[in-house]
Formats: sequence, C-alpha cells, structure tokens
Amino acid sequence: MSDFWLYFNLGLNHVLDWRAYDHVLFLIVLSAAYTFSSWKRLLILVTLFTIGHTLSLVLVNYKVISVSSSIIEFLIPITILVAAVYNLITAKKHKKNDKMTVFYVLTLFFGLIHGLGFATFFTALESEGKLLPLLQFALGIEAAQIIVVIVLLIFAFIFQSIFRFNKRDWILVLSSIVIGMVIPMLVDNWIF
Repeated sequence: MSDFWLYFNLGLNHVLDWRAYDHVLFLIVLSAAYTFSSWKRLLILVTLFTIGHTLSLVLVNYKVISVSSSIIEFLIPITILVAAVYNLITAKKHKKNDKMTVFYVLTLFFGLIHGLGFATFFTALESEGKLLPLLQFALGIEAAQIIVVIVLLIFAFIFQSIFRFNKRDWILVLSSIVIGMVIPMLVDNWIF
C-alpha cells in the first residue's frame, strides 16, 4: 500500500507542482469553455488527456519509443498554444458539439506529448517494466486534474454568475492569459 501512495502522490504532485505549471495551463485552456452543467464532457476530456499521458509513459517505460526531450519540451507549449488559440477562434460559438470528436482526439494526442515530457523522470524511478506503478501514477494525475478542473469551474461560476462576465469574455481572457504565459516557454525551449 505504501507503493501505491508513493506513485499516486508523484502523479498528484506532477500536476500540482507550481514550478511545472505547463500541465495546469493546458487544463485551464481545456476547461475554459465549460461550466458545471457540462461536467461530463469535461471529465471525458480530462480522462482522455490522462490516458494519453499514461500511454506515452507505458511506451517509454517498455522501450517502445524514445523521443528527444528537447523536442518534447518544445512541443508541450505548442500544444497549450494550439488549445488556447482554438478557444480564441471558437469563443463566440456557443455549441462545440459539432467538433467534439476532433477535440477528443487532439486532447488524447496532447496527453501523449505531455506524458513524454515526464517519461524520462518516471523511468528513472525503479519502475521499469512494471505496469502497476504507472497506473498508480495515472490515478494521481487524474485526481490532481479533477482538483484543478473543479477549482477552475468554481472560478468560472463566480466570474460568470456573480460578477456577470459573459462566457465568451471568460474564454477570451483565460486563453489570452495562458498565451501570454506560454510564449516565454516557447522562447526558452526553441529548438530551431
């Protein structure tokens, strides 16, 4: 049981570590267009992100793939930027149902990229070839992501209900803030 808590806490801290805020930035842009009434769709997106993240850890852990960390460190802010720009483009549209399949696939793919960013650290732990620690870690990631999303939904409720921010403005402001925070990450990890 102590191993479970070790890997679960690693997953939890991986997302909630304030120094590694890229994960939270992605969750912000992923959640920006949602409210408590659409929690099921948002939970699917968050879980798809976790599945992608975990799948990349499994692939690296079992030595199926190997990717340069500098490329991944550059691609992570690209995924955040793409999601934020998507929000800016679609902020006026009230219904996102028509493009949800594409959004689900992109979220899964972005989870793969984010997982590759953590894969080298995870494989350094003595978990090589073991699936159970990866799943325990994934549970910690999922729990942390749900915590972050609930906090974001509470803020969305406060700003949209109490302060009367309209949904479009909420999406535009959050996405623009994230873009402002991700540009320095792109510059710092520029590979060309």
